[in-house]
Amino acid sequence: MTPILHVQNLKCGGCARTITKQLGTLEMVQNINVDTQQGTVSFSYPIDADLELVIKKLKNMGYPVLGTANTLSDQAHSFVSCAVGKLSL
Repeated sequence: MTPILHVQNLKCGGCARTITKQLGTLEMVQNINVDTQQGTVSFSYPIDADLELVIKKLKNMGYPVLGTANTLSDQAHSFVSCAVGKLSL
């Protein structure tokens, strides 16, 4: 299955690098694509439970799925995730 998730706080290449790197640590998640202009993340996964795991991991990094709460804490986490991604060039 290959969903396209619209996520909040996704602004730049730093964000994209962090998301790609962190989702890449999940063995069952493959073909990760982050589109900063559209604010989307797509990937392949074999079972439905993996989708929920990815959604939770995105939220923990500060990139909640569109339609869910985007708290000040989420925004702060995304700022840090973005900075880490920019520094890992």
